[in-house]
Amino acid sequence: MPPRRRVDVAAGEEALGAWLAGPPEELPRQVLATAVRYTAEELAARAPGRSVEVRVPPFVAVQCIEGPRHTRGTPTNVVETDPQTWLELATGRLGWVDGVSSGRVRASGQRADLATYLPMR
Repeated sequence: MPPRRRVDVAAGEEALGAWLAGPPEELPRQVLATAVRYTAEELAARAPGRSVEVRVPPFVAVQCIEGPRHTRGTPTNVVETDPQTWLELATGRLGWVDGVSSGRVRASGQRADLATYLPMR
């Protein structure tokens, strides 16, 4: 069963377009939140599953990628980053390896490698 979308696709594309048009620091918080939630939901739709939890505080956390399912406590496979870094990863402005090696992306667990799924554009 695909994850339920909370962000309308058209609204998400509009917010992402606003972020891409930049500058990101002048973007209203609500537009940034919509772009982050939309791209995280898009990842979960493209890579359904529950083996990896992707966290982009304070806006969203989604589970994705097929594999052993997490049921209790702290997930074994977690990816966490800030909103700007997440959008850079999702759009290809930042590569996965560069994000992890620079410390902008924290990834733990055997399945917490999103290089196959990013960028989404």
